[in-house]
Amino acid sequence: MVLPAGDRPGADATQALSALWDYRVYARRWVFLLVLSLLSFSNATLWLSFAPVADMIAHHFLLSTEQINWLSRVYFVASIPSGVVAIWVLDSVGLRWATIVCAWLNFAGSVFRTLPFMVGGIQDPFAFLMGGQSLCALAQTLVVFSPAKLAALWFPEHQRATANMIGTMSNPLGILVANLLSPALVKKEEDIPLMLGIYIIPAGITCLLATACLLESVPPTPPSARAIHSASEKFLDGLKLLLCNRAYVVLAVCFGGGIGIFSSFSALLEQVLCVRGYSNEFIGLCGALFIVFGVLGALVLSLYVDRTKLFTEAVKIGFCLTSVVCVAFALVSQLQGQTLALAAICSLLGLFGFAVAPIAMELAVECSFPVGEGAAAGLIFVLGQAEGVLIMVLLTALTVRRAEPSVSTCQDGQGPLDWRVSMLLMAGLCTLFSCFLVLFFHTPYRRLQAEASASCSIQEDMSPATVDREPHPAATP
Repeated sequence: MVLPAGDRPGADATQALSALWDYRVYARRWVFLLVLSLLSFSNATLWLSFAPVADMIAHHFLLSTEQINWLSRVYFVASIPSGVVAIWVLDSVGLRWATIVCAWLNFAGSVFRTLPFMVGGIQDPFAFLMGGQSLCALAQTLVVFSPAKLAALWFPEHQRATANMIGTMSNPLGILVANLLSPALVKKEEDIPLMLGIYIIPAGITCLLATACLLESVPPTPPSARAIHSASEKFLDGLKLLLCNRAYVVLAVCFGGGIGIFSSFSALLEQVLCVRGYSNEFIGLCGALFIVFGVLGALVLSLYVDRTKLFTEAVKIGFCLTSVVCVAFALVSQLQGQTLALAAICSLLGLFGFAVAPIAMELAVECSFPVGEGAAAGLIFVLGQAEGVLIMVLLTALTVRRAEPSVSTCQDGQGPLDWRVSMLLMAGLCTLFSCFLVLFFHTPYRRLQAEASASCSIQEDMSPATVDREPHPAATP
């Protein structure tokens, strides 16, 4: 479109008009999202590949239950210091290189775990298992922080929550596969090498795709006004702004606590339920239902929030419903023969709890604007991992060996544990975080307000009253 000479805007209006017209999206944004989702999926399978068959792993390698727990817990510990570095990498080095480095770390960790079976004569296989898990844990910090950054840089405003949901929910999908695949593969101890080898395949494919298909960190033309300023704050300045933002701190503490509770739940589910006589296959089914309903809930809620922008309401209601179901799990998990009730509770726990995750990440970006998405999402995750370490250590520390006759199906060669106090504590913490969030979290949507203001300014600059009119040629002497 070409305006007549007398209707052309001045320099400032021209820049604003150009910015408005130049917003566009690229089909390759879906390729980037696919690679990031596959990477998150693979990393999650590696994290929990041991947990569903913890008893057999412990018996085969002559390890204690505490050592097996550390194969999952190392993800929490390693991600705390590396998370700060990952925030800087995302906002300074770029999304492309961050994803490629993450893919190689993930692949290297998956291979390193298999060395006790590939190389004979290894005296301490636990060191190699822990080393591989540690490399994968370093990769996790980069991949979990990335969906919010990718959504802001590559996707238009009306697709951001959905894109964030896809990238975020790929991680619990990996947990789902680990819960189903590990028990299906490991029927006896001789099957453990097969399980470790199969988990290498998605890690290798993702590494190849990331290296070959990701060519740039940002699109040539931004999809929205926010994408232009996506990393506007310097790293340290952004962290200072986050720590001084009361709404963000409340959300970070509460949602970080939720991350810690759900991570502990996923890692300890097999140990909690096998004490009451439930089989590994049923426990894997409960973990699968937990994830499947969580992904479905996240999909529906993300599409709804993309249309309504009711971030705060969705997160608060989701937290409250999760607390109710968490209390139900704490009670029913200590009973025998409650297969239908446990399956329903795990489904509801995923439906309400996991559905909140991508919305809470978007809400963190909204309330922390103009801080970069990597810092806003990353600091919450780092805090969640720190809280996860404390919660998981506390839950396991409160267990005691049962003296009465047991129906336990645990195969770790040790006496069954009593998880009653631990599960009640988990439910209490979930309720505490929910109440704190409902009472003290209030925030404007800063990013949406900034985009609306920018749009209004552009429209004003385009109006006839604000444009600079050139003199008509006939009036020129």
